[in-house]
Amino acid sequence: MRRRTLRAGLPIAAMSLLAATVPGIAGAAAAEASPARHCAFDAGTGQQRCFDTLAEATGSARSEVASTRDGEVVQGTLFDEENYGGDSFTIYGAGLCEKDGKVEYQIDLPDDWKDRVTSVQPWANCWIWLYPEPNLGGDRDGPFKENTAYVGDLINDRTQSVGLS
Repeated sequence: MRRRTLRAGLPIAAMSLLAATVPGIAGAAAAEASPARHCAFDAGTGQQRCFDTLAEATGSARSEVASTRDGEVVQGTLFDEENYGGDSFTIYGAGLCEKDGKVEYQIDLPDDWKDRVTSVQPWANCWIWLYPEPNLGGDRDGPFKENTAYVGDLINDRTQSVGLS
């Protein structure tokens, strides 16, 4: 097998190792990370609006609910980092969840939210079920009945659809 080298005679593998260990080289992309996005998602219409802060997203959900359809409520918030950090995805829909043993509201996550959920906050008497496939497919995890700072290794960064019960 032939080893590739740069003009200076250093093997490419050595240069890669150097780039990975020198913060100035490897950290350039990380330094340009985009700010967190906080989105409000209307489960009835599938419309999503994003904001700079979680307060704006949940405030928008509440104000839009009041102006578009009386009776809609925030049902849950999903986060892409542990301890409710990073980007958020707040779901609002037709009403409170009933405790009748059935998933009452189902959401297939938009492509930009698939395989990202790490922590959750249920609202409106809802329990959150997380599924690794669209249309509530695959082995679900949950119910998450209260604020959960880490959803666990089974479903972390694997969620594609959400059930609310």
